[in-house]
Amino acid sequence: MNATPSRRSILKGAALGAAAIAGSIRVFDFEAAAAPAARGIFGYGVASGDPLGTAVVIWTRATPPCEGRQIATPGSGLGRPIFVRWEVARDEAFRHVVKRGGVLTSAASDHTVKVDVTGLQPYTRYYYRFHAEGETSPVGRTQTAPDDGDRLHALRFGLVSCSNYTGGYFAAYRALGQRTDLDFVLHLGDYFYEYGNGADRSGPPELIGIRDHKPETETLDLTGYRLRHALHKADPDLALAHRQHPFITIFDDHEVADNAWKDGANNHSPDTEGSFLARRKVAYQAYLEWMPFRLPEQRVVPHQGTRFFRGFSFGPLGDLSVLESRQNRTAQVDVPPYTTRGGGFIPIGTPEVDAQLNDPARQMIEPEQMAWLKNSSRGKPWHLIGNQVVLSPLMIPGPLLNLPPTMTLINSDQWDGYRAQQADLVNHIAGVSNNVVVLTGDIHSSWAVEIPSKAGADYTPVGVEFVCPSVTSDGFYELARARLPVGTPAEAVVTATRQITGTLAGRNPWIKYLDGIGHGYALIDVTPDRVQADFHHTPVPTSAQPDPRVVQSVTTAHTTSWQTLAGSRKVSPATGPVGARSDEPA
Repeated sequence: MNATPSRRSILKGAALGAAAIAGSIRVFDFEAAAAPAARGIFGYGVASGDPLGTAVVIWTRATPPCEGRQIATPGSGLGRPIFVRWEVARDEAFRHVVKRGGVLTSAASDHTVKVDVTGLQPYTRYYYRFHAEGETSPVGRTQTAPDDGDRLHALRFGLVSCSNYTGGYFAAYRALGQRTDLDFVLHLGDYFYEYGNGADRSGPPELIGIRDHKPETETLDLTGYRLRHALHKADPDLALAHRQHPFITIFDDHEVADNAWKDGANNHSPDTEGSFLARRKVAYQAYLEWMPFRLPEQRVVPHQGTRFFRGFSFGPLGDLSVLESRQNRTAQVDVPPYTTRGGGFIPIGTPEVDAQLNDPARQMIEPEQMAWLKNSSRGKPWHLIGNQVVLSPLMIPGPLLNLPPTMTLINSDQWDGYRAQQADLVNHIAGVSNNVVVLTGDIHSSWAVEIPSKAGADYTPVGVEFVCPSVTSDGFYELARARLPVGTPAEAVVTATRQITGTLAGRNPWIKYLDGIGHGYALIDVTPDRVQADFHHTPVPTSAQPDPRVVQSVTTAHTTSWQTLAGSRKVSPATGPVGARSDEPA
């Protein structure tokens, strides 16, 4: 028998020891809670989100004290109702409280607390906290949007997506949490992944048993989705980012299941996993419980299902329209044997496939959402569009996927799989008078792209698309490493990765920058004259450290900057990272 104490026993003992030191009588099961619940009622931290000019959402989870042997872990349905008081102040010491109130939370909402605090001042920084049962939460820092009448203010925010917990430590979130110059963080989806710890696990093998998913199996029911959210909220790096900045978020596919569409997903088997719509319903419920997300007014704008798409105003500078492209999308085009369920890399060029891709009845977003998008942000210099999957065309040469050189493929889960609607949106962008910048995630790499009028060398740029890297999810480097012989030096893998991305850029001349190695975030800075994207990445792998994601202390650093000048509809290199803000919130 192995006499070495298990990781579970060590963690559980540490949690119980911390509780004893704190003088608490509450006992928690660290493993079941999937969080260091010894931190008390507010062990899942605080968060804020969806900042408007006069309102912001604040969030926490209030875990009731133990009663007997029952532990109100996320998703358990246990625990009595608990009354939570909240305060919003202009100062961190709460000498100047401007709003306060109380709310009763219970197992019906998984003991989450979400308050839409209204009546605030535009472009103003606030601090908030919660109280319950004699305990006080950590203090959160937030601010309202720079939507202050005709006054022009600075606008700067972080751009992230794709944070697979088993993929590594969340260096990007920690780096964002350490910044003090952001208005908010825009998260474009795949906030977590639905996979378990078995054959479907992805990420470095070095983190098996160290950084595992909770629940251990794929998320299928309400309990599972709630636990997965709780796991992420308990991560110290993500908790720091949430505590320091408001988030604007939208889900992509993995918050439900891989390559989701309106009636199914690549990673859903009805024969063994039941109804997809039932699964999606509970996934959405958990998302709305655990995220500082404000559902927009359902009656004002026509929509299908639940309206998740919404807009944000930044005064005379511009607007942000956040799309939602999973709930009502038509099933992806499949071409067996390349793909059979939920799309992916498919060869194009045959009449049958091209006819499906060009079918005007196929939609990425419902027509009502498209009409809303086209009517958004008129008369302002900049229209920013938060978008889950790549809009610009991406032609993939066959050899990159070990296929014949005469073959070209596209990813049918991207806008390329919905060509009629893709062309409709591109034509709209070409025809508007303001500058359109599409902000995208999903593809686990960093891009600066001129949105082309057509997928040809003689294209005309109509707008710009900036794509942020993944926080941790496998990218081009990890895929190249998996395809090369075991033991290939990291430097050789880096070279192979750059050859791959160079080939892609050469085949798609509208791609002006593409990095497939670094994980991290993009910083977006908006002025009347330009929008700049600063890319911040984890270190380039070396033989000494072939996977920086496994290093808990790893950090990000600025690597390159790209910009689009007002009126140019093109991207160009910027001279360096952004400097100080032109003004600060009150």
